[in-house]
Amino acid sequence: MPDLTGAVWRKSTRSNNGGECVEVADNLLGIVGLRDSKDPTGPVLTFSPVAWRTFIGTVKAERSRP
Repeated sequence: MPDLTGAVWRKSTRSNNGGECVEVADNLLGIVGLRDSKDPTGPVLTFSPVAWRTFIGTVKAERSRP
């Protein structure tokens, strides 16, 4: 398991506090963490920074499609 010590978790600014949120920690060297905001001590998905940027770019591109 990757060392997540020092991770700074944040929610999207578009989060509506409805309990359906994830938090991301992208301040760590070489790793991006993603977790369920309702379970901060639960499991964490981890991605390489390149994989994370690709995922976010794809989501943004799909959202802008008609």
